[in-house]
Amino acid sequence: MLEVVEFFKLVGTGMAVMLPMANPMTSMTLLVTMGKHLPRQEKNRQIFQAACYVVGILLVTYYIGHTLIHALDISMPGIRIAGGLIIAFIGFSMLFPKPDADSGAGAEQPQLANIAFVPLALPGTAGPGSMAMVLSASSQMQQVRAEYAAWVWWLAPVVVAVMLGVIFWACLRAAPRIVVKMGPHGIDAMSRVMGFLLVCMGVQFCIDGIGQLPYVAGAGAEAVSKLP
Repeated sequence: MLEVVEFFKLVGTGMAVMLPMANPMTSMTLLVTMGKHLPRQEKNRQIFQAACYVVGILLVTYYIGHTLIHALDISMPGIRIAGGLIIAFIGFSMLFPKPDADSGAGAEQPQLANIAFVPLALPGTAGPGSMAMVLSASSQMQQVRAEYAAWVWWLAPVVVAVMLGVIFWACLRAAPRIVVKMGPHGIDAMSRVMGFLLVCMGVQFCIDGIGQLPYVAGAGAEAVSKLP
């Protein structure tokens, strides 16, 4: 019985920490603005794909994230800067759309675009902030792993990731109602505002990553100095 209580405590804590960081509303806005030309069936398919991608990214980051970034010699500032550049690039494309995006043959191009992975799942929901939070949680759980039953330690992250994926899917499925209410002019205005905010977010991610570089360099120098 105690193990079940601990399991639900971990799930509740994980949801309380991850939901504000993941913020599915960001991806919901991206779908409204970037997926406005997608047919309904294709949009629903990409929404399901994006939800699966979010769950997969979170679980891979939690269980083998540290192994991957150490094997590839990637630092968290590098992840933040790369994510910031991606977000800023997407923001610029929304803030200054191509003139032929809505006319002639160009109107067919967005229908073929797949936005499920980028930008809906990554970095829309499972972005640098979410990944950093998951990596931090994974490190903390490794330190207290002996205090929990094996099934609790393995199952709780899976349940949290799946619940976040379901919430993400539900939010994106509600996006078409916003499209109907706002109309084309409202969507265009929302797209440009969201583009500006994404540029700001991308720049801030880059600033945070650059700000962490001295600490990473200092830690690396200290580790080298301790070598025999």
